[in-house]
Amino acid sequence: MCGRYTLRSVDRIRIALGNRVQFDPVVPRYNVAPSQPVLTVISPDQVQELIWGLIPSWSKIPKAIINARAETLDDKASFRESFENRRCLVLADGFYEWKRVGKARQAFYFQMKDEHTFAFAGIWDRWKNGDVKVKSCAIVTTDANEVLAPVHDRMPVILREEAYERWLDPKVSPTELKKLLEPYPGEEMKSHPVSSQVNFADAEGKELIERVDAEVGTTPSLF
Repeated sequence: MCGRYTLRSVDRIRIALGNRVQFDPVVPRYNVAPSQPVLTVISPDQVQELIWGLIPSWSKIPKAIINARAETLDDKASFRESFENRRCLVLADGFYEWKRVGKARQAFYFQMKDEHTFAFAGIWDRWKNGDVKVKSCAIVTTDANEVLAPVHDRMPVILREEAYERWLDPKVSPTELKKLLEPYPGEEMKSHPVSSQVNFADAEGKELIERVDAEVGTTPSLF
């Protein structure tokens, strides 16, 4: 799964999309958590803030789904229509995952070796109940690569830059899109253990991504 991530810059995304997207200045975020607004691109020239936690448009009870498994995107009712019609890029430059150590969990931070910004594959939807309207999204996940596997068996789908416009293109078939949902090459990524402070959704600051010695007796993840 993917339950927390970071975003400090959008310059690389802007360049990858041919400078067609206009971004407001980005305030660095070191602990983006579910239920918070997140920065996404919903078309090659349109930015949208969405709530992280997909609420399908037909849902009577607004139960949010933060991750969507790549294997079930085209057949699970919660995901199918969004996968076919409303895909997005969720912008990030790193993410956290937790490894179980006995009854506790050790947090790890994952990023590219050159630490550049990237995009998760995402899907989104519109939900309405009376006057309440919510635009929300989920991050697509796939099998872990060799860097993630020692920590967790799943990872977010990180799209190649050359796949951004294809993922956003409404004309591309679901069959072709699913070919993009592969584990990102492990040789291009790195990771290190970080403080258990990231467990708390209200924690912020660059110290959250700094390397620490693996913590013994770390408290369980609290999100």
